[in-house]
Amino acid sequence: MLVSQPTISSFQAAAQSGEFLITAEVCPPKGGNPTHMLEMAQLLKGRVHAVNITDGSRAVLRMSSLASSVLLQQIGVEPICQVACRDRNVIGLQADLMGAQALGIRNVLALTGDPVKAGDHPTARPVFELESVRLLQLIRKLNAGFDFNDKPLPDGATELFVGAAVDPQCGSWSGLQRRFERKLAAGAQFFQSQLISDFDRLEKFMTQIAAPCNTPVLAGIFLLKSAKNAQFINRNVPGVQIPDHLIERLECASDPLHEGMLIAAEQVRAARDLCQGVHMMAVKREDLIPKILDLAKIAPLQEPAANFHYC
Repeated sequence: MLVSQPTISSFQAAAQSGEFLITAEVCPPKGGNPTHMLEMAQLLKGRVHAVNITDGSRAVLRMSSLASSVLLQQIGVEPICQVACRDRNVIGLQADLMGAQALGIRNVLALTGDPVKAGDHPTARPVFELESVRLLQLIRKLNAGFDFNDKPLPDGATELFVGAAVDPQCGSWSGLQRRFERKLAAGAQFFQSQLISDFDRLEKFMTQIAAPCNTPVLAGIFLLKSAKNAQFINRNVPGVQIPDHLIERLECASDPLHEGMLIAAEQVRAARDLCQGVHMMAVKREDLIPKILDLAKIAPLQEPAANFHYC
């Protein structure tokens, strides 16, 4: 028996009402047992509006983001299903997006996807028939009731709340602005940023590019676990430079992990003054995200009223 699903997600309702948004990222399992993923997601319940499920991040094999999103939904955690263009052609992408609609998944993050050679199957054949902007355009068509070829969908349109990634620390300012505006024009309804280490740059991006567009931007906040972790990011993540003074704080701390939590909490507070939300990334330590939010004095989310109805 089919169960009717809400027209919009609670994450979309919060975004449209202007709430300060909190999302977090959880990786699907590398295998068929989702227990650890569900345990981590369960700990985030009541502290974040939605949980991102990655889609082959860094081109590393993991469980389907769509299947993982459904599992999260079954335990009462609202998912944001990431959809990357690397592994599927336009038929497969549309099939998964229509499947997401049928399964009650409403939030989607449209991504190009990391190159295959970066991952654990470097000889796999990449697809990349679309990239993120064209994927956004495709989702807008599906939401309007048409497929990629502009043919009507006889069994109903999708109602997906679609977001995109943005990197305010991109080396090319004009390129950043052009890409952001293209994603907006293609239908992006919210943005989640890459790891932010330069908050002056974030402020400039928000003031000069994003703020006039009145579209939610969530700043990427990453938990640095140690000085070694920060140095690894500086060497391996393009466009990110963890400042020396933060690395020194981590080196001098008697408890580097706790110091990293304090740094992340400070960054959450800084982001709150600049944009509409934060996207929390604590790889393999998602259990610490509620503690970081406590340090940042971010209160637990209020439960929606029982008689709340979506329009």
